Amino acid sequence: MSPTSMRGITRPFLLAFVTFMAAILFCALDARAQGGSDKKADKPLYVEYKGVQIGMSADDVHKKLGSPKEKAETQDFYMFSEKESAQVFYDDGKVKAVTVNYLGMKDAPTPKLVFGMDVEAKADGGIFKKIPYPEAGYFVSYARSGGDDPLVTVTMQKIQ
Repeated sequence: MSPTSMRGITRPFLLAFVTFMAAILFCALDARAQGGSDKKADKPLYVEYKGVQIGMSADDVHKKLGSPKEKAETQDFYMFSEKESAQVFYDDGKVKAVTVNYLGMKDAPTPKLVFGMDVEAKADGGIFKKIPYPEAGYFVSYARSGGDDPLVTVTMQKIQ
């Protein structure tokens, strides 16, 4: 076993998984603290990532994004650069969630690009916003950590 893997799971895959789980936990805690999510409109502005949409087949995802760096039955991990990665999660072979991470990128999407509106940052520069789109069948969330090299995570996830 190589030093960069643990039981067949490589460190980048594990890092992306931990980041995704932290984003989900952050979403849940923040939504609870805010008493829920805001609803802006019935139609989301953020409908795809590099052509990948909720409900798309895994084969179509692979046609759009190529071969994943890590592949499992229920998820694929893509590493486009040291600063941009994505995870695609599947349910019965169809996309149920897409999470994209931008690390310290000055050109990461802004809330205005994702939601069509600005979102006020907290004192530390962090931002969180989640909007459900029931008619589209999914929610979109945006999370940015504080600091000079923020981590921006944009998620589209099917509403269960």
